[in-house]
Amino acid sequence: MNQPTPYRPTETAGTVHYPTPIPAAAPMVPVQSSHIPTVQSIVLPDGRVVTGYAIDVAKPEPVAAKPIVSRAAVNIALGGVGFAAVCGGLLMLTTFIAALTALITQFIILAAVIFGGFIAVQLFAGSGGGTTVNIRKAVIKRNHFHG
Repeated sequence: MNQPTPYRPTETAGTVHYPTPIPAAAPMVPVQSSHIPTVQSIVLPDGRVVTGYAIDVAKPEPVAAKPIVSRAAVNIALGGVGFAAVCGGLLMLTTFIAALTALITQFIILAAVIFGGFIAVQLFAGSGGGTTVNIRKAVIKRNHFHG
């Protein structure tokens, strides 16, 4: 029979790897928060007492309240007010131009009446101290005036 031989690992030449330590930048020091939560106890309806730390619930930031009237509606209303003001101004401008045209027309007519009256007075006025020219019957024969 074969006798079992004791197991012996074979020795072989090889490379040995050693772990490389990682240098720590700074030693880790536990830091306590400046605020220590308070311990609270709650009595349940069946008489048991539960004790623990209170958890601060994160409160969401308040949402800005919506205005009663939207910004677009306010802009449209302001545009309508501005348009109405412009239309009123344009209406007054056209009225002013029409009145100015009528005034200028009346000045032209007044000037024509005054100037025409002055001319008529000059034409139809009696000869008072003016030069009188008597026209006689003249005879022209062969480009010669016989008067």
